[in-house]
Amino acid sequence: MPYQDDINQIEQLIRSKNGTWDGIGAEGAVRMRLQNRFRTGLDIARYTAKIMREDMAAYDRDPANYTQSLGCWHGFIAQQKMISIKKHFGTTKRKYLYLSGWMVAALRSEFGPLPDQSMHEKTSVPALIEELYTFLRQADSRELNLLFRELDAAREADDKAKETETLGKIENFETHVVPVIADIDAGFGNAEATYLLAKKMIEAGACALQIENQVSDEKQCGHQDGKVTVPHEDFLAKVRACRYAFLELGVEDGIIVTRTDSLGAGLTKQIAVSKEPGDLGDQYNSFLDCEEIDPATARNGDVIINRDGKLMRPKRLPSNLFQFRPGTGEDRCVLDSIASLQNGADLLWIETEKPHIEQIAGMMDRIREVVPNAKLVYNNSPSFNWTLNFRQQVYDAWEKEGRDVSAYERSNLMAAAYDESELSAEADEKIRTFQRDAAKRAGIFHHLITLPTYHTAALSTDNLAKEYFGEQGMLGYVAGVQRKEIRQGIACVKHQNMSGSDIGDDHKEYFAGEAALKAGGKDNTMNQFSQAA
Repeated sequence: MPYQDDINQIEQLIRSKNGTWDGIGAEGAVRMRLQNRFRTGLDIARYTAKIMREDMAAYDRDPANYTQSLGCWHGFIAQQKMISIKKHFGTTKRKYLYLSGWMVAALRSEFGPLPDQSMHEKTSVPALIEELYTFLRQADSRELNLLFRELDAAREADDKAKETETLGKIENFETHVVPVIADIDAGFGNAEATYLLAKKMIEAGACALQIENQVSDEKQCGHQDGKVTVPHEDFLAKVRACRYAFLELGVEDGIIVTRTDSLGAGLTKQIAVSKEPGDLGDQYNSFLDCEEIDPATARNGDVIINRDGKLMRPKRLPSNLFQFRPGTGEDRCVLDSIASLQNGADLLWIETEKPHIEQIAGMMDRIREVVPNAKLVYNNSPSFNWTLNFRQQVYDAWEKEGRDVSAYERSNLMAAAYDESELSAEADEKIRTFQRDAAKRAGIFHHLITLPTYHTAALSTDNLAKEYFGEQGMLGYVAGVQRKEIRQGIACVKHQNMSGSDIGDDHKEYFAGEAALKAGGKDNTMNQFSQAA
């Protein structure tokens, strides 16, 4: 509805109250309503799920339409990310948020920093989703507040052209609220526990839940050793629990991302139930590392399976876990992925040990033979040494082509001495185009980095501490932070405005008129940045 029509509607409502609401300004009420477009987390979940579905369809038409996100561990980080995206690119289209369970464990647990093993409070996950969207909604409110002030200034100056232009910006405002893909780990318990947590996450605003096929109480980070997977039926029960949660809450477009850790997981806690040859349970058990036995030699407590008419004893470790045959990881990933897509999953996640397009594509080619529109969410993980991996890939390709690689030592390619080399330049170009190339070749719909802001916070803090506590003193902050904020137009240089001070002033004026005691007067030091950001 056009801005003026909204005002007219509220004015009519005020008049209907026979003078008792005459202290209410219709335009102020409209502005506050526009600044609070999303009333609940479910409003957000439904809105963002629709966006993701449209983006998935766009990717199916053209893989150049892949999507991206960065992991966020605080609402402020999410807010600044989306403000920066709008500043630099003019739109948030195909840009999401990722909520990393690793970062929740490491940074948001009341126990303090924890490893990524599902030991943190599961309630901290929906709490963080709610926090992310609180800050994104505040970003909407702030930007609209700036436009409202711009509109008032144009009216005061009787600048009709500027007034019309600003009204257009208000009526076509693009929200900072974008989809979040939220990590539910392995469900934090059984299928019922998964369902209960999924509901809380969806109610907080999550439109996409990412769940992995590890044992919940043995869960490990995908890039660490000791991972233990569960039989497919156990995992699919949790997938269905997530779908029921979406349907119960009326988010029919909700997205489920099923992650397989089988590539790096060599263990299982239990033997799958198999009802007939070739079913999922039988296929899962077919990968077990077994030895043929004579029934007469069976020991008390042995687990025995029938494999092609032979009695086989799966190898059991002292931990009471069973192990898979070495080299079966890719086959298990393919089976996991197909089973998930055929049982309600929307997107896949295959956790790998390195960023290698052909490795990913090899598995996705096999999956797409069965499910042609299979799409992948891929973790561009900081756990990978990207520089070393791609330099090694280039070195190996050159060597295979017969090129002279004698100037390089493969075991030491991370050395700074190679930073300006031809090999390094080619490796960096492959890193630069990795997401585009993998979207086209390997079926990757969504590229994310799980922990980027964890690392940027550490790096920027290290640089500031080195300068500020060293010889540079206050110049370390001014030159290294504040001056750069001003030059780069970083909105946070006006931190009072970013925290909502101007919005509060406008509300005070709505509520109290000329009697309002406002913070943004001539003595507010934020005015020193009037030409910045």
